Amino acid sequence: MPEFVLTVARFGFLILLWIFVFTVVGVIRRDLFAGVRSKSIVASPRGVGGAMPAGRPAKVKRGKAARQLVVTAGQLAGTRITLGELPITIGRAEDSTLVITDDFASARHARIVPRDGGWFVEDLGSTNGTYLDRGKVSGPTPVPLGVPIRIGRTSLELRP
Repeated sequence: MPEFVLTVARFGFLILLWIFVFTVVGVIRRDLFAGVRSKSIVASPRGVGGAMPAGRPAKVKRGKAARQLVVTAGQLAGTRITLGELPITIGRAEDSTLVITDDFASARHARIVPRDGGWFVEDLGSTNGTYLDRGKVSGPTPVPLGVPIRIGRTSLELRP
């Protein structure tokens, strides 16, 4: 093989190797600095994105309305988020409303949104899926009070 081709191949390999190294360092840095928020969180505009997808209207029970999202299992067990009018984003990304440091959670894993007087959970294309009780969430799904939402090892519930 000509020496010129070998030299170009070596430089190309070296460039690819450095791109790989910088990508790995960026991912590790993002994971290390995705801090855990305080135990009492009020939903904020961060993490609000996109338009609401069309779906079937919710059948809302009259009576007790959900006022809090409570983490019932996982590293953040006991964390309570006061629900308002803004969506709650869940994932490992720093700009999520609820940052979970679970190996089975995606950066932008799921979103809980208010609609028609109730709350809906939707998976945001996560790798390992979002589960409502024992069923996998495939689209915007109404969340009844007290029914667990599972993301990896973390479980959440809507409470009055």
